Amino acid sequence: MNFGIPNTHMDKLVLQRYLDLKQTTDKVQCEYLWIDGTGEAVRTKCKTLDFDPKSPSELPVWNYDGSSTFQAEGSNSDMYITPRAIFRDPFRGGKNKLVMCDVFKYNKQPAETNKRHSCNEVMEKAKDHHPWFGIEQEYTLLDASDDHPLGWPKHGFPGPQGPYYCGVGANRVYGRDIAEAHYKACLYAGVKIAGCNAEVMPAQWEFQIGPCEGIEAGDHLWVARYILHRVAEDFGVVVTLDPKPVEGDWNGAGAHTNYSTENMRGKNGIKHIEEAIEKLSNQHSKHIEAYDPRKGADNKRRLTGRHETSSIFDFSAGVANRGASVRIPRQVAEDGYGYLEDRRPSSNCDPYCVTELLVRTTVIGSDK
Repeated sequence: MNFGIPNTHMDKLVLQRYLDLKQTTDKVQCEYLWIDGTGEAVRTKCKTLDFDPKSPSELPVWNYDGSSTFQAEGSNSDMYITPRAIFRDPFRGGKNKLVMCDVFKYNKQPAETNKRHSCNEVMEKAKDHHPWFGIEQEYTLLDASDDHPLGWPKHGFPGPQGPYYCGVGANRVYGRDIAEAHYKACLYAGVKIAGCNAEVMPAQWEFQIGPCEGIEAGDHLWVARYILHRVAEDFGVVVTLDPKPVEGDWNGAGAHTNYSTENMRGKNGIKHIEEAIEKLSNQHSKHIEAYDPRKGADNKRRLTGRHETSSIFDFSAGVANRGASVRIPRQVAEDGYGYLEDRRPSSNCDPYCVTELLVRTTVIGSDK
């Protein structure tokens, strides 16, 4: 742990004295979460309510200064946040809540980085198809003092990849405390976290969100990301979602997205899976553009055809092939039904963009 980081200088036992104070029965703290103008970072602020909200519709619309979040000019800076999903707050406990929000501009139009709005419209159109998603979020832990991967030698590299994936031992796994704390906090919050594991590159981890239906996939992943950053903050460690945090012979980081419709999950579903893959192949460039915040520039560093990736320039598909754009799991091929895995989304993707485009391309029949 790096004790040069301000948060790690603070005595957490002192903090706990205040967190353990009995909460008044008529007040609830609601932490509003939204996505800022980068399309990658979560911003938050807290509001006290005099009732315990059970639905997002009960919560008031709020506002914030968009000129400080890369979303507005100072002369017209008010942005509006509309509550959309409620989770339990694992940091304050009690009746307190985390609130995932949409962002709207002064004219009540969706902010440019509000991808949830159009995603929700698409999911409503496709709701009879019951689209399910499972997203594998990879991330890397960094020493906050120098942005060096946590536990790596300061003037060199750890041993080659091989012993780290799902590894055990102090010489193979770096940062397990953060992954474990994050997992438990997500379960407490009500986030649909399905599991976690150490990844191929040392100091790299993964957690899985799902199965989620429709819009909730994006909601749950964004809240899980917030919780991850917040947990790491307490440890004085930085989380990066950079798709290629270390250049060279090291794995990058993705957000592999498992996807199915009711037809894919039913009898002879493999036929519908193959039809979906054909549609995806015809829209490869559109998906690449949408699968990272910089319209493919980040993924270009990762999707090289090496380190368990496909080439960014070519679409490919195969059974049990982790070097393909889209993988059909071996068990799915044997069963004849199930789901597909889109391996192209980058670790810093907006899950609203990814899930929306998968449904647009394979169900609605339009990428516009």
